[in-house]
Amino acid sequence: QVQLVESGGGLVQAGNSLRLSCAASGRTISTFAMAWFRQGPGKEREFVADISWLGDNTVYADSVKGRFTISRDNAKNTVSLEMNSLKPEDTAVYNCAAGPSWRIVANRGDYPYWGQGTQVTVSS
Repeated sequence: QVQLVESGGGLVQAGNSLRLSCAASGRTISTFAMAWFRQGPGKEREFVADISWLGDNTVYADSVKGRFTISRDNAKNTVSLEMNSLKPEDTAVYNCAAGPSWRIVANRGDYPYWGQGTQVTVSS
């Protein structure tokens, strides 16, 4: 069993930055790949970023590539998402998720553990 809790969301102006964190409990996440997904108002949940269990490989959605950075600290059992140059279209509830190393990256069904989410609102 793995419990994931996100934090760091809030209201920011377009162009500003925000850092989200995901803390895990129940067991260490060192053997799991981790990812961030988001769901904007009236939209389906979409993939944002994924990081391998060693942190040596990352994958980003085209919409955030170059602006967002996913990282992990296995010693602290945390995963972060650094969001820069935020846009109004980044407004969403952001969820962290954990999956096995043999996952299909960005496939929601391959990530069995999910956090409750944290709200990010970007104003114009």
